[in-house]
Amino acid sequence: MKIGLMDVDGHNFPNLALMKISAFHRRKNDSVEWFNSLSNYDIVYKSKVFTFTPDENFVINSSQVISGGTGYDITKILPQEIDVVCPNYSLYPNFKSALGFVTRGCPNKCGWCVVPKKEGDIKPYADIESFLDGRNSAILMDNNILASNYGLKQIEKIIDLKIKVDFNQGLDSRIIANNEDIAKLLSKVKWLKPLRMACDTKLQMQSVEKATLLLRKYKTTPSNYFVYVLVKDIPDALERVEFLKNLKLDSFAQPFRDYENRAVNPELIKFARWVNHKAIFKTVEWKDYNQSRKNHDRNKKREGK
Repeated sequence: MKIGLMDVDGHNFPNLALMKISAFHRRKNDSVEWFNSLSNYDIVYKSKVFTFTPDENFVINSSQVISGGTGYDITKILPQEIDVVCPNYSLYPNFKSALGFVTRGCPNKCGWCVVPKKEGDIKPYADIESFLDGRNSAILMDNNILASNYGLKQIEKIIDLKIKVDFNQGLDSRIIANNEDIAKLLSKVKWLKPLRMACDTKLQMQSVEKATLLLRKYKTTPSNYFVYVLVKDIPDALERVEFLKNLKLDSFAQPFRDYENRAVNPELIKFARWVNHKAIFKTVEWKDYNQSRKNHDRNKKREGK
């Protein structure tokens, strides 16, 4: 069979589902390639992670088109026979790390997150060695690896294997703050990128501070940790980013976008740009940046008249 793969979100970050689909069909000696609108296929797989990604409108010459991913259907998952295979890393030749999950789901039920609805409570999923494929670094996309005893055992294994790792969805500061042994464990990890946490509400500020103190106590490197900041209300988010700045933590603001993909408040986007442009964030106060942008927008409107 001839198989076509369509990464609807683009190729900026590897699509794990398509990598597994590719590996599965290659085992069956099927021909697998990126979708080409001029070709004919037996099956075309379309994968879309984000609801805000516009769909592709190519004419698809195929007897079967299978669409999947949270961007299409929150309930749709890979068949077990595909889900268990090691990804085909050759699809993204510039991507040098292994990619996957060792746990799925999360015990928290944050109102803005689709994970509890999509995956349920946290549970074991895979062994790190099942998808390393000889690579010496890994990006793990677990949503709350520290909330699982299995996940902690996998971190111990990662340490023993001397693999560099990035937990790219962040680590739960509340768990680190309440368990000094976890801070000790994380100090033994070889980090691919800065350790990530989240401060999505003001209720998390205290745990982020305590977790940071513990991580620094045990010299978990790198010391300048990275903190996601959900932005739904600017005064609330401003308090959190200023708090993180005082702790010498790098914040990354993410404007809230709901699953239905309703328009994002442009003021939230403007605030996030201020936070995430570090040269400006470190030298210009929000009130001054906000006023300068308002003046700029006002002048642009005048020029357009």
